[in-house]
Amino acid sequence: MKIIELDEVDSTNEYCKRLETDEDVAVIAKRQISGKGTKGRVFISESGGVYLSVMRFYKEFICRDAFKIMVNSCVAVCKTLESYSVKPNIRWANDVLVGGKKISGTLIENSFANGGARSIVGIGLNVNNPIPDELKDTATSLSLFTLKKISAAEVGSELIRNLGKKYSVSEYKSYIDFFGEKVTLITPQGQREAVAIDVTDDGLLKVREEDGGISLISAAEVSLRNRWK
Repeated sequence: MKIIELDEVDSTNEYCKRLETDEDVAVIAKRQISGKGTKGRVFISESGGVYLSVMRFYKEFICRDAFKIMVNSCVAVCKTLESYSVKPNIRWANDVLVGGKKISGTLIENSFANGGARSIVGIGLNVNNPIPDELKDTATSLSLFTLKKISAAEVGSELIRNLGKKYSVSEYKSYIDFFGEKVTLITPQGQREAVAIDVTDDGLLKVREEDGGISLISAAEVSLRNRWK
């Protein structure tokens, strides 16, 4: 896989989209000036973090397999953090937490045509970059958690290596530690509490509602804030 290293870019995902290539490529930047998060949020991307996008092309792709791409990206981040003696957890669907605070997020943009697909996996991983004061209750970095300054370049290289491996849904679920607990589901229709039970092989969150019924959730934000109070 070709690796492109940049000092600064608007967004590594957007940079990938502008490339005129059909070869797999990884783009890593020291800083993003217009980083993107999920749901259209801004992803603050100051120097010191890892800002990486991997673009892959698939000749044959089944839409329901899209979750496997997320599985691979989240587990790769977890494996990378573990190499620095840090214990990570996954908050469904694609956030990685350390000590209850977000350390990494993933934005996946897939496009499909003629039975194939182009997948761009954008990952932001906090290493030495400063955490804004307004986010310090909910976000952390590798250096803050370990109390050591760690090379972002080394972390980026390790992450690229791990992204080249294949992981299972079972491995993904092994990093989820809130099964059996009551969580808050934040949806466009409002918030409600439910007990998280499982994640299906195609990425749906299985929950037990307050009335005892079972639901499969495809789009929601899971809040675990109460468990850390």
